[in-house]
Amino acid sequence: MEGTAEIPGGRPIVGTGWPIIPDDGEELRKASVLKPYGVGVKTVTNAQFQAFVDDTGYVTEAEHIGWSFVFWLNVPRGVADPLGVDGIEWWRRVDGANWRDINGPGSKDAAWHPDHPVVQVSWNDARAYAAWAGGRLPTEAEWEHAARGGLGDVPYPWGSAEPDDTSHFPCNIWQGRFPHQNTAADGYLTTASAWSFDPNGYGMFNMVGNVWEWTADPFRIPSLKKAVRERLKTMKGYRVLKGGSFLCHSTYCWRYRIAARSGNSPDSATTHQGFRVAFDI
Repeated sequence: MEGTAEIPGGRPIVGTGWPIIPDDGEELRKASVLKPYGVGVKTVTNAQFQAFVDDTGYVTEAEHIGWSFVFWLNVPRGVADPLGVDGIEWWRRVDGANWRDINGPGSKDAAWHPDHPVVQVSWNDARAYAAWAGGRLPTEAEWEHAARGGLGDVPYPWGSAEPDDTSHFPCNIWQGRFPHQNTAADGYLTTASAWSFDPNGYGMFNMVGNVWEWTADPFRIPSLKKAVRERLKTMKGYRVLKGGSFLCHSTYCWRYRIAARSGNSPDSATTHQGFRVAFDI
């Protein structure tokens, strides 16, 4: 498929020898040898998802449900007192928010761009698109192997140099004081084009930052800690997301690293979750 990189097989590094958030399960983990596989060099874009919908008539879960989550700074004017999420009140429930009207009704002209990653798609939506495209979602091991670009146990697709708020902008993340002030020093307040920033050694764009990416795997954490086990009880059925997003900052969500991981329920959608497609070769 056009825009697909062939990733060499081998035994992948999954996790890291230098975990920053160990309670997320970032430690090195055993992984099976991978056969060569293909994976999209970029996340699926709005234009590509539009083609899928036009061809199949597919209706996303956010559309079926009737609402989705929007970051508070992006809620359109006129939306009266959207409900916040307890403990993370910067996420607001907005009726009518979906992959077309990303931030809610009337937001398409300002927020929807054909070459930007499609967002407001659930894990189930992503799987449906991948099957239509003749592929599947990557496993977590495949995702990390592709993101490393042949560099080994490095934190970022480009190596070890840390992004910052003033001078080094290798990816699309938050600059400033989260969640109140985003200086957009990297040029982006929300998503960037799926082709933005330099690719890694395998030709992969935006493997960290921009949007979280759904993977095929269930979210599990190999931990004996009671607090972690209790947390996992509340995340039954969740799926792994990788890569962080434009809302990540080291002071709050330092998960724009290759080994970092998060989980969400398979029917959930937000303004900073997308995906890319893997292929068997």
